[in-house]
Amino acid sequence: MVKYGLDYTRCRWILPLLLGIGVIFGIIALAGRGWLESQTLPYVHRASLWESCTRSGQGGEWSCESLMGYAWGRAAAATYLVGFILLVICFALAIIAFAIDTLRFNFIRGIGGLLFVAAVFSIMGLVIYPVKFSTEIEMTGINMFSWAYGFGWTTAIMEICLGFFFCCLPNYEDQILGNVKPTYFYSSP
Repeated sequence: MVKYGLDYTRCRWILPLLLGIGVIFGIIALAGRGWLESQTLPYVHRASLWESCTRSGQGGEWSCESLMGYAWGRAAAATYLVGFILLVICFALAIIAFAIDTLRFNFIRGIGGLLFVAAVFSIMGLVIYPVKFSTEIEMTGINMFSWAYGFGWTTAIMEICLGFFFCCLPNYEDQILGNVKPTYFYSSP
């Protein structure tokens, strides 16, 4: 953003936009039923963050069991949900920070720190879930952690990367605000 001379007024909404995309991915992960699915026929198992569903055969009815009955299920859901709530708070704070004409760079560094905390909570939930699920829930056939679980990891990776951007942005305060005189490397003969 700084090195190639992009105008601050045009690029100021890129980071809040990326946070918004992270929020959308987090919603997909929370609401998605594809945390775990059967990989091969017969497709008899699927699970979300909230429940595990199985069926007896290919055409049978799904019977679902809540994962909130397990302590690890509540822990995985709570830690991922706390990380998601912190991400939403960071999104709101970023919109406020970038909407103000006078950019508060220490405020932006705080958003970056809060994003790292959100990433820690999200990763804790994303690690607890597969470890305990595979040891405590009986699975038949070959199963895979699927698309909604992938969206959860994408959200966590975005939180880490955006945390770095928000923490490093104040280091370039003068360049962003245009307070630095440009240097030219061309010399006339």
